[in-house]
Amino acid sequence: MKTFLYITFIAMFIISCASTQEKNMDTSSVNSTSDTVRIANDSLEYEIIIIEPGFNAWLVTQRPRGFYGEQFLENRNRLYVMEYNQRVLQPQRFDPNLYIQQINYDTNIHYGYEVNYLLYHYFLFFEQRFNQRFIFSRGRGF
Repeated sequence: MKTFLYITFIAMFIISCASTQEKNMDTSSVNSTSDTVRIANDSLEYEIIIIEPGFNAWLVTQRPRGFYGEQFLENRNRLYVMEYNQRVLQPQRFDPNLYIQQINYDTNIHYGYEVNYLLYHYFLFFEQRFNQRFIFSRGRGF
């Protein structure tokens, strides 16, 4: 039960729209003072919410925005999301308390740099915090 309560703090959602046009990010919606990070565009057609104690403190120790190109982040996120969603569908093999809900990440939608940056870093954080290894990780090629 203690593990379940701890895991309930983990949440990550991307609610995507059907449009493939580029979205303008509302950077005023980034909450950097708490452990909840929410990024949304002006029309709120999609958003990413990361609720994880310690994520913001960990994020400031990582490579800064602009270090990675957007194409790199999109490619890595596509692979991470595919692997993560496969694990959600296999609760007998992977801990269902860690892999709670599938991530709806549509590769035909341009989410913008900030969403891709935070999603990529959340996966790195998730790997490190919960000792999980996806298809690849930093230091290992794919």
